[in-house]
Amino acid sequence: MTDDPVVIVGMAVEAPGGVDDTDDYWALLAEQREALSPFPDDRGWPLRALLDGSRRDGFKPIRNLGGFLTGAAHFDPEFFGISPREAVAMDPQQRVALRVAWRALESALINPDDLAGHDVGCYVGASDMRYGPAMDEFSHHSGHLITGTSLGVISGRIAYTLGLAGPAMTVDTSCSSALSAMHVAVQALRSGDCDLALAGGVCVMGSPGYFVEFAKQHALSDDGHCRPYSAHASGTVWAEGAGMFVLQRRSAALRDRRRILAEVLASCANSDGRSVGLTAPSGQAQTRLFERALATAGVDVDDIGMLEGHGTGTRLGDRTELTALAATYGTGTPGQGPLLGSVKSNVGHTQAAAGALGLAKVLLAAEHAVVPATLHVDEPSHEIDWEKTGLRLAAKMTPWQPVAGRRTAAVSAFGMSGTNTHLVVTMPDRAQDRAA
Repeated sequence: MTDDPVVIVGMAVEAPGGVDDTDDYWALLAEQREALSPFPDDRGWPLRALLDGSRRDGFKPIRNLGGFLTGAAHFDPEFFGISPREAVAMDPQQRVALRVAWRALESALINPDDLAGHDVGCYVGASDMRYGPAMDEFSHHSGHLITGTSLGVISGRIAYTLGLAGPAMTVDTSCSSALSAMHVAVQALRSGDCDLALAGGVCVMGSPGYFVEFAKQHALSDDGHCRPYSAHASGTVWAEGAGMFVLQRRSAALRDRRRILAEVLASCANSDGRSVGLTAPSGQAQTRLFERALATAGVDVDDIGMLEGHGTGTRLGDRTELTALAATYGTGTPGQGPLLGSVKSNVGHTQAAAGALGLAKVLLAAEHAVVPATLHVDEPSHEIDWEKTGLRLAAKMTPWQPVAGRRTAAVSAFGMSGTNTHLVVTMPDRAQDRAA
C-alpha cells in the first residue's frame, strides 16, 4: 500500500488561552498572542508551597506562569454514556482526548456513531501526569481508578465509546509522544491494520510535579516565558494541550469525497541511543532523522517552506536542534530556505501533545498561506550563522507562497526518552478555494 499515501482529513485542538477549536487556535497564532497564565487555583495544588519551596538552595525558582487548559475540568459524561461517579475518577486526559477525538471526526464530516464495528484505529500520545488519589487509598473513587488513570485506557476508552474495531494504542515517548502516535498510525494504515485512524496527543497536568523536577534541573525559564531559538532563551515553560487528527489512505479519502488537508510524505522516528546523558539530545541522531525524512519524502530542502521545530527554549536543546537543522534543511540558498518557528513561544511546552499542536499549526498556516511569527526572537540565537544558512527564523507573519501548487512543511518532536520524530507533509494550495 506504499503507492497509496496516507492523508489527513480532519483535526481538532485544545490549547491554553481558551482555545477550543482550530478557529480559536489560528486567531491566537495570527494575533501573535502568548497564552500563558498564572497557575490555576481550582486544582487543589499547594501553590504557595510550590512557588516558595522552589527558592531553596539547589532549585531554580518556579515562576507563576504556565499554559493551562481552561476547559480541562469541563466534561459532559452523559453525552458519552459515562456515569458521573466514573467520570470524576477519570484522568482529565481521558476526558479531553475523548472530546477532541469526537470533534476531529466531526471536522472530517464523519458521524462518530457510524464507526462502530469498523476497522478504525486509535493512537494517542500521552504520559502519566499523576492524577487522583493513590489506588491503595479507600475512597469514593475506588473501583474506577484502575481504568480512570491508566494510560492505555486513554486510547481504549475512545475505542470503547465509539465501538472502534481497529487497534487502540497509547504511546508514551515523553515529549515526542504525539508524533510517535502519528508514526504508528501511518504505519498501521500502510500495512492494512486499519482503514481509518485517529491519531494525536494529549497533556493535562494532574500535579505540578514537572515544574518541581525541572526547577531542580535548572531547566525552567528565568521569567516564565518561552523563547525558542532566541539569544535570550533560558529554559522552557510547561503547558497543556491536545490535538487529534483523522487519517485515511488517499484512495479511500477520494472515494469518500473527503476534504484532504494534507498528505504525509514521510513519517520517521529514531533514538538518540547512548548520548552524553539519558535526557540529553543528540545532534547526530537528529541529523540522521532529517536526512532520512527528506529522502523518504522525495523532496529537496528548497521545496520546504515551513519548519515547525521542537524549540523548547532550553539552551542545550535549541543549540543541538539548530545545529542539526542547519546541517540539513539549511543547505539551500542562504536566506531563502524554510521558515523555522515553534508554537511553544505562544502556548508553552505541551509535553506529550507538543507534536500535535505543532502539526495543527502547520496545517492552519498552509490553509491561510501565512507562516505565523515565533514570539520573543528579537535577537536570534547565536548558535548558528543565520546569514550563511538557508534557514530563516519566522520572526514575523510571513506570506507562504506555494511551490508547484503545494505547500510543504516538516514538524519535529524530540522526547527526553531519546525518541525523535519527524513528519513531512504537503498541502494543496487553497487559494482558488478561498477566492471562490
